[in-house]
Amino acid sequence: MNTKLSLLLTMAALAVIIGCKPKSDAELMAKAKKIHSHILSIDTHTDTPFWFHREEFDFSGEDENNRAKVNLKKMSTGALDAVFLAVFIGQDDRTPEMYETVHKEASDIFNAIHSTANRHADKATIALASKDAYQIKKEGKKALFIGIENGYPIGKDLGNLSEFYNLGARYLTLCHTRNNDICDSSTDPEGAEHNGLSHFGYDVVRELNRLGMLVDVSHISDSSFYQALRASKVPVFASHSNARSVCDNPRNLTDDMIVKLAERGGVIQVCLLSSYVKPDEPNPVRDSAYHELFKKYNHFKDLSPEVRKEAIEAWYAIDEVFPPVLATVSDLVDHIDHIVKIAGIDYVGIGSDFDGGGALDDCRDAGQMINITVELLKRGYSESDIEKIWGKNFLRVFEQAEQYAQSMKQ
Repeated sequence: MNTKLSLLLTMAALAVIIGCKPKSDAELMAKAKKIHSHILSIDTHTDTPFWFHREEFDFSGEDENNRAKVNLKKMSTGALDAVFLAVFIGQDDRTPEMYETVHKEASDIFNAIHSTANRHADKATIALASKDAYQIKKEGKKALFIGIENGYPIGKDLGNLSEFYNLGARYLTLCHTRNNDICDSSTDPEGAEHNGLSHFGYDVVRELNRLGMLVDVSHISDSSFYQALRASKVPVFASHSNARSVCDNPRNLTDDMIVKLAERGGVIQVCLLSSYVKPDEPNPVRDSAYHELFKKYNHFKDLSPEVRKEAIEAWYAIDEVFPPVLATVSDLVDHIDHIVKIAGIDYVGIGSDFDGGGALDDCRDAGQMINITVELLKRGYSESDIEKIWGKNFLRVFEQAEQYAQSMKQ
């Protein structure tokens, strides 16, 4: 081989090596921002309405002292186009009196969401249909969807579902941390009550299908999951859950559950709550402090607004003294990798649980959501894959629920 040919071959080899070198973080971020400029990104679970009753709360995000993890400014910074705002009611006694109370509480939260959207109508709009998010993004605004976390406030009256649907709710998480009249929870310390769905629970699933509201299987027990999956005429989804084989937590779904969910066309939205992403590191002193806090404030039940605010400040104070060691975005994407491996790219999305406990070391609020896209790019996910994960998969399920409800009216 002559010297000139050898030099040319060496230069070609170097060009290939240089061309294949890993992109810098800055290059990956630039690529992520470009992708987000023309895809739709949706976070299917946030508890941000928790803040809406506070007089000092400014959803615009201009107040830097506000602790909310989701606001319009952070959504823009993190390239997040749409969020589901949860009407969340914690489980309590199941009596007629309490059903009346929690129904009113839920109605108040709906009103607070609509009032907040109206105050920021130049930057945000309530979204009611799957197609709305695209139009709202074209208008340069953020889309605000509404979901209900915990079927508790509907009591035993299916008519309440229609009422909440008319107020904008587009999914129902069947239960929360304890059993209710609909189904068993994955985390009730008393164990199973119905061995899955109750008779009323089956009626709830049918009514959700009829209305075009999504059935959310996050928080529910394994038996409840399988029964809801079979009972629903359309795909169901998990608004904020992870893979149990990656992080062994009863709130996460087993591989079989994920595969069965995918076989029925559903989607699992990975959650940023650290203990669902990676097992917590033990901290007995911090755990004891939280235990005493719950005792002092009656497990955050039946508190006046003033006392609740005091309790929340005490909670944040413990966090500052004993900061938790949080999982990372890389740990979260391990769950996405696993779900894609066992079920496919079409069956995974993102539901942060921000303002309800969701936070990772390098994704603590909506302003850092784009870091997930950067990690996906590092791992070789294509733009098409990323578009599916960030919303296309979920919107497919949402649209199917809408289409079924429409067909029932014909």
